[in-house]
Amino acid sequence: MPTNRNYRCKDVEMLLASKTILGSFRNHLTDLSVIRSNWNDEYATHFETKIDDATERYLGLDKKEVLRQATMQLENIQIPALRDLSFVKTQIEVDFKEQAGAILKKLGYGTDYKKARKGDQEALIQLLFAFRKGMDEVLSGEMAEKGINPALIERILDYAGQVSEANVLQEGLKVTTKQVSEEAVKAFMEVYNEVIGICKIASGYYVDEPLLKEEFTFSKVVGKMKKKHRAEEEVTE
Repeated sequence: MPTNRNYRCKDVEMLLASKTILGSFRNHLTDLSVIRSNWNDEYATHFETKIDDATERYLGLDKKEVLRQATMQLENIQIPALRDLSFVKTQIEVDFKEQAGAILKKLGYGTDYKKARKGDQEALIQLLFAFRKGMDEVLSGEMAEKGINPALIERILDYAGQVSEANVLQEGLKVTTKQVSEEAVKAFMEVYNEVIGICKIASGYYVDEPLLKEEFTFSKVVGKMKKKHRAEEEVTE
């Protein structure tokens, strides 16, 4: 029996809304981890991977095109991002000595870093994405123990998020509804069911805080996303 979608928006809108809600989930993880023992950084990372895999595998977004679009988002963050990346690199080299090379490799430093410093925007995007992927909870904890300011790491992760989410939104909303495989629909429904579960619990937790509750109300997140996109289209026309 075919799997039916339980949502009325486009597949890409559902995935992007899920990514937005995941961002709110990460921002309020300190609160929310109190009510569910498995709600932690590892859980958030696993769910993010599930969303990204479904987006890439079944919607077929062109990575190269998304990367080109991403360069448009770098104007305001290129200089501070490079500065912060440089600060972190230097501190890793000072604090971790023999381990520094392996850590820097894990975080994407190398040819992309050298190219980024010479003004290559695509290299900077690749570096930011690699940094976000490599910065797990254990490594960030070890770096904090050495004295590297967690706020510095968070800023770099935020730069990566700004570039990634803005461009997936920009490129993804161009994707029209099309026939997808049964396998794809099942993957989409796994994401949707999981994000709805997060929304039900989190919105209940924030029932007395309307603004926070809205961050975990799926329909409102989709509505705001569509409204923002329409406004951006009007500006560019």
